[in-house]
Amino acid sequence: MNRIDKLFETKKSAILSVYLTAGFPELEDTCHVIRELADKGVDMIEIGMPFSDPLADGPLLQVCNQQALNNGMNVSLLFDQLRSIRETVDIPLLLMGYLNPVLNYGMDNFCREAADVGMDGVILPDLPVREYTGQFQKFFQHHGLHMIFLISPQTSVERIRQIETLGSGFIYMVSSASTTGVKNGFQPEQISYFRRIKEMDLNLPQLIGFGISTQETYRQACKYANGAIIGSAFMKHLMDEGSISKKVSTFINQIRP
Repeated sequence: MNRIDKLFETKKSAILSVYLTAGFPELEDTCHVIRELADKGVDMIEIGMPFSDPLADGPLLQVCNQQALNNGMNVSLLFDQLRSIRETVDIPLLLMGYLNPVLNYGMDNFCREAADVGMDGVILPDLPVREYTGQFQKFFQHHGLHMIFLISPQTSVERIRQIETLGSGFIYMVSSASTTGVKNGFQPEQISYFRRIKEMDLNLPQLIGFGISTQETYRQACKYANGAIIGSAFMKHLMDEGSISKKVSTFINQIRP
């Protein structure tokens, strides 16, 4: 069974998924950060593949992307770094990035390598549903990878139902139409959106991302979905002084005391 499916089968709520940019702060830190997050009880990890034009990412993640690229990170090197990650990490791992580098690598080759190093799913925010079904779905299915689609407050009911049918693993609920980043809290219209999706009683679990940065926003997200995804707030914390182990431990304890 895919580890994502196993997670949602055994844990229905308060799931914490954390995003990290591969190759940040230093080129060789990727697996160290992954292992520390897993050791501190995170339920799932999204490994960001740095890209020079990350459209959905806010200013902070753009800085992290650029530093990782400057460090020398690329898709091929990332797969090399992840080659032995399953020797020490059992929780679900996903790759998150943008379509251009994946197409340059070759979609079939990318899916094959991702499965070989133990990845469970992929998130490509700029991959249209039509292109996925017409060209690439066969590769994901053949290699046992979940394709995770995003929805936002502007996504129509028809599109959400389509994604529910075509996607797998879970639905990534973007909390707002803005880019990623640390926010102070959710607005009433966002809460209304969360309620609306919850009332649809979708077959796929949902995780809320974008703007989750504190214990309070994490708890709010968990009230309306199966859990939450934290990215910018964690990456900002990684920029602080100190060891990676200490920074990871301090941050997770702030979210889950």
